[in-house]
Amino acid sequence: MRIHLICVGRRMPGWIEDGYREYAKRLPPECALHLVEIDPVHRAKTTTVRQAREEEGRRILKAIPKGADVIVLDERGRSWSTETLAGHLRDWLADGRDRALVVGGADGLSDECLARARERWSLSALTFPHPLVRVILAEQLYRAWSLTQGHPYHRAG
Repeated sequence: MRIHLICVGRRMPGWIEDGYREYAKRLPPECALHLVEIDPVHRAKTTTVRQAREEEGRRILKAIPKGADVIVLDERGRSWSTETLAGHLRDWLADGRDRALVVGGADGLSDECLARARERWSLSALTFPHPLVRVILAEQLYRAWSLTQGHPYHRAG
């Protein structure tokens, strides 16, 4: 199984790339994390938010691997604890299908992307910068994996 982290945005600051890579490389091959960057829409004066969101949505949908289970990151989604994520990761590994975790751009996700998803996941009630979400997701996936392995990285209270 591979986890495809599909994100709108390119040319991230070095500290974002370093943070993402640090946690992604810690994951074992059986749940490798693969970053797919989607070019954001260039916004002309005549481009509406809806048009930008729909075009980015088309690009995202093209990037989702065939047969992958899709989970979108959405502020209106359900919140998961680390233990819940670890349970999902166990299930994903047992199922063997690839997963696509989708992070939209500044204008959010298109209706088509939301409809394609089996589930909506909210990282927090807080608003995070989209580049930082990559680091948070990579770290949380590594934390969840370490929890499934009894590794001391995760020390729940």
